[in-house]
Amino acid sequence: MSTVTVSIIRFGGSNCDRDAERALAHLDIDADIVWHEDGLPAETTGIVLPGGFSYGDYLRAGAMAARSPIMADVREAAADGTPVLGVCNGAQVGCESGLTDGAFTTNESARFQCEHVYLRVERDDTLWTAAYDEGDVIEIPIAHGEGRYEISEERLAELEDDDRVLFRYCDEDGEPSAEANPNGSKHNVAGILGDRETVAVLMPHPERATLPAVGPTDGQGILRGLESTDSSH
Repeated sequence: MSTVTVSIIRFGGSNCDRDAERALAHLDIDADIVWHEDGLPAETTGIVLPGGFSYGDYLRAGAMAARSPIMADVREAAADGTPVLGVCNGAQVGCESGLTDGAFTTNESARFQCEHVYLRVERDDTLWTAAYDEGDVIEIPIAHGEGRYEISEERLAELEDDDRVLFRYCDEDGEPSAEANPNGSKHNVAGILGDRETVAVLMPHPERATLPAVGPTDGQGILRGLESTDSSH
């Protein structure tokens, strides 16, 4: 069993926390679900902000959870190099709390979308993508109504220049076309890095692509980023 202790933050309305816990257990990564009012445990070596509908997605998706006192602990841990992964609603919380740039808003279709999509790996030199090669195409499910990544063209150009785009929606051949973009995300962005490369948010659900019994396992490599206990990354 790994010595890593990952804290999966549960907010009111989280519903993918147990999925994340089960997926990490499958990878022999020790993880505990932490109620947001209880604060971040001192032994935390990695953090997951899971999917769901924190606070019912009132105001904006993730906006209220981002103001929970535990997010100050998460930001401090992230600044110290602790790996932080925000998934779906957790990605929205991550953006709303300033862990990453941009915002996730209503899908271009104005509908909730639940389907498998293809992602192109844009970098292979991060915690989250070390299991892949740059340009690899992986299959990961989505399930969201507010997954469209929005940011100014100028700021996105800066992030792209800094190689902070982690995944893009693409077709099976790795082409990031409009047809392969399920929600209208700018430049097909599906996942992005924070100021520190140990922080990542993505809209697709890697924890739902980890257990062989339920489908593809392409998400395992992303979750393995939480195996690191080295805060110097």
